[in-house]
Amino acid sequence: MLTFKGTLERFAEKGEKTGWTYIHISSQDANLLNPGTRKSYRVKGKLDAVIIKQQSILPMGDGDFILPVKEELRKKLKKPLGETIVVQLEVDPSAISLDEELLLCLQDVPEAYQKFVAMPLSHQRYYSNHVSNAKTDTTRAKRIAHIIESMLRDMSFAEMLKMK
Repeated sequence: MLTFKGTLERFAEKGEKTGWTYIHISSQDANLLNPGTRKSYRVKGKLDAVIIKQQSILPMGDGDFILPVKEELRKKLKKPLGETIVVQLEVDPSAISLDEELLLCLQDVPEAYQKFVAMPLSHQRYYSNHVSNAKTDTTRAKRIAHIIESMLRDMSFAEMLKMK
């Protein structure tokens, strides 16, 4: 397990990452964590006392990586930008789990299922989380129906969200 002190930082202007809060992981630390890897992968561990799992770290060039820190995680940490955090990380080999009900419903429509499984796993996770985050069974059912329809219409996740 890699342990180091990191700082909560935020990109001012960085293309699609503008406004993201993150912890910088140096190329030396990244190489200790997952030697020779220069693409995104998942990690688990702790940020201070907060346990994390299946968190992506993203390459930033020259071997450096970032660990994005989303709002939900920032609230658990209770630390503002610029604060130091004890970071403990290791590679997370566990498979990403997708919403089972979504997968079962997609399998009932083979064309939609084939398009779904052809997407990168990270994109499949957007859809799965969209269903899993529904608060009622009615909302879950509506979201699954929208996902199936969006697959059949070759719509992106963003286009699906705009669909009424």
